[in-house]
Amino acid sequence: MQPMTPGARIRRFLRGFGPAMAPPHSLEPLRAALGGLMGLGLCGAFLFSPFVDKATGLFLIAPLGASAVLLFAVPNSPLAQPWSAVVGNTISGVVAWAVLLVVPDTVLAPALCVGGAILAMSLVRALHPPGGAVALLSALNAPLVHTMGLRFALVAAGGGTLSLVILAIVWNRLTGRVYPFRQPTVAGTHGTADLPPERRLSLTSAELSHILSDFRQDTNLGPEDLARLIEAAETAAAAHHFGTLTCADIMSRDLVTVVPDTRLTEVAELFRKHGFTSIPVIGPQDRFIGIIFQIDIIRRAREDALRQRSTLISALNRLADQARKTATTAAEIMSVAVPRVGPGAPLGQLLPLLADGGTEAVPVLEGTRLVGIVTRSDLVSALSHGSFGR
Repeated sequence: MQPMTPGARIRRFLRGFGPAMAPPHSLEPLRAALGGLMGLGLCGAFLFSPFVDKATGLFLIAPLGASAVLLFAVPNSPLAQPWSAVVGNTISGVVAWAVLLVVPDTVLAPALCVGGAILAMSLVRALHPPGGAVALLSALNAPLVHTMGLRFALVAAGGGTLSLVILAIVWNRLTGRVYPFRQPTVAGTHGTADLPPERRLSLTSAELSHILSDFRQDTNLGPEDLARLIEAAETAAAAHHFGTLTCADIMSRDLVTVVPDTRLTEVAELFRKHGFTSIPVIGPQDRFIGIIFQIDIIRRAREDALRQRSTLISALNRLADQARKTATTAAEIMSVAVPRVGPGAPLGQLLPLLADGGTEAVPVLEGTRLVGIVTRSDLVSALSHGSFGR
């Protein structure tokens, strides 16, 4: 190994002063900017309206701008969660008020206010960087704080932050973000308390929290975020583990298919004859339209039974009745919104798709043309024969 040249050392050192964040993703900066504009705009419009009594102490303070950056730009951060934001800003104001009662020294007061705010926020698990700004603002405006007393902390800082949090909840939900970002334990896809199979061997929430705490990253990343990162990394590692094996290597090519007008009785007979659990539905030139799973027939029968107030067996018999004038067709029961892959997709890409009850088979398409299908049993067979990683 060649030793690193002085020039390479300098370049590596200077890279540490460059941007540490990845390039912005699609329209995310615009979403965050509009959120901050809306949040502070609505707060300001309300606070400066003639309907608000100025004696209440409600007014915009500069630290709310920093809070808006966290709430709208990085709503997943532990520092941006409602408890951190509201309690952090409020307790910082309270600490600063208490310090100013006993420390008149204008030189020492700002440092004591900010240091005390950091300590208090840490103790109540409400670390919120703008809280430091609330404390500093209080120290720099000591006459105002003395006049208003706790109203500055509770109303201006706490009340203003609470209103901003409420607006952030609405905006993030409307734009497809989850906020507050504290997810319950992910349940299995079958409606039971069991975790999905891919999560059962994963670290527990307590273990993830312990790791974040050990590495002192619990203020930057939540257990839910870390779990998602680990899951994504494991999926990518699985793709490497399978080597160059692709969907085309294990997919079924000689397919039994039906067309949209195929009667349900014919579909049921194909299921019985071949022992399949899924049958693709195609159009002209083998264009993929949808797929029928056995469970789709049962779901349709159940819906008919509830609608007609009959038993499930009776509903199944009616669906299979060849003498019906309006026979049920494949198009009426097929699933359309199913995952699909190309022939060259890495086999590891199928693991999260077929891991649990989400789907039992993944169609393989070249453009819109169906060229194969990979079932859960195909994937299990590949695993059991050790045909990967060669």
